[in-house]
Amino acid sequence: MTYTQSRRTGARSLALFATCLLSLTLTARAQNIPVGDDAANAVPHCLAMSKAPTETRTYYLTNVTQQTQGTEILVAIRNLLCPTVKVYYVDSQKAVVIEAPPAELGRADKLVHDLDRSIKTYRVTYTLTELDAGKTVSTQHYSMLLADGEHTTMKEGNKIPIATGTYAADGAPSGSAQTQFTYLDVGMNFDATVTVTSNSVHLMSKVEDSSLDQPVTIAGVTEPVVRQSVLSGTSVLTLDKPFMLGTIDIPNTARHMDIAVLVEQVK
Repeated sequence: MTYTQSRRTGARSLALFATCLLSLTLTARAQNIPVGDDAANAVPHCLAMSKAPTETRTYYLTNVTQQTQGTEILVAIRNLLCPTVKVYYVDSQKAVVIEAPPAELGRADKLVHDLDRSIKTYRVTYTLTELDAGKTVSTQHYSMLLADGEHTTMKEGNKIPIATGTYAADGAPSGSAQTQFTYLDVGMNFDATVTVTSNSVHLMSKVEDSSLDQPVTIAGVTEPVVRQSVLSGTSVLTLDKPFMLGTIDIPNTARHMDIAVLVEQVK
């Protein structure tokens, strides 16, 4: 071997050693094992685990309702345990299967206990009050249940058929043309997402009120006209206290509609 070849071989060996050392260091940091002066004690931890006898344990997640929630727990366990630990998620059973030494299984026990927590549920109630010269004309309440961080939609109304065109099959007799329709939702629509922090409630909501107005005739065809009012935004609320989202004027009248919301914890 020439001197140049020896230098190249030595450089490759140093690069490989540095890569392995960096991987072990990052793993140790992810596990909150001291790095630096105590690295001599930290790095052998996972090396020792790779040679230790293993056991298989199944954890059934009792509070997971969506695959993304189970996947997040899986990723956390996989990142915090040693790289040699085998972790699998079985979505049909909502279960995490881990093959690892007893010491690592003990850490997995704590992680599953800390992460598999019950998700709080909230009731969101919208109150629509129609007023005329300060007097209440009508009041309507709409309630829905939401889990923390999840999006929910509620609709109440009618589907209005609207003709979009006509067609006739090739060779069909005259007068056999068929009319195509599309359907338009008219009524009340609510979209809501609740996110709860330690001291406040964030509500992202959209309230939409639509109704039919007087039709118009365009090119000899009578077309429906839809009147629509939309209130959309994000509000910071306090649990169990009503909050005024806004006021919408009702066209062609002296009336207006107040929209308030109340968020209550169910469980």
